[in-house]
Amino acid sequence: MDRSMKVFVVVFLLLVATGFQGAVQVALARECTSPSHKFKGLCVSDTNCASVCLTERFPGGKCDGIRQRCLCTEKC
Repeated sequence: MDRSMKVFVVVFLLLVATGFQGAVQVALARECTSPSHKFKGLCVSDTNCASVCLTERFPGGKCDGIRQRCLCTEKC
């Protein structure tokens, strides 16, 4: 085997070896929810729910469930 072929084989094996280590998985923060105390009525807009939750010192909010309640969200 000539020199260029040996270099090619070594580089190829290194690429294959590093490729099988798997993808790096990022740990996602869990999201905790709490029912809004100030939101009144059916929740049909996530944006409206989130703005009410901001007044309750939560970073966000979303409509959820069969009863369409506004749930304020934060990272646990």
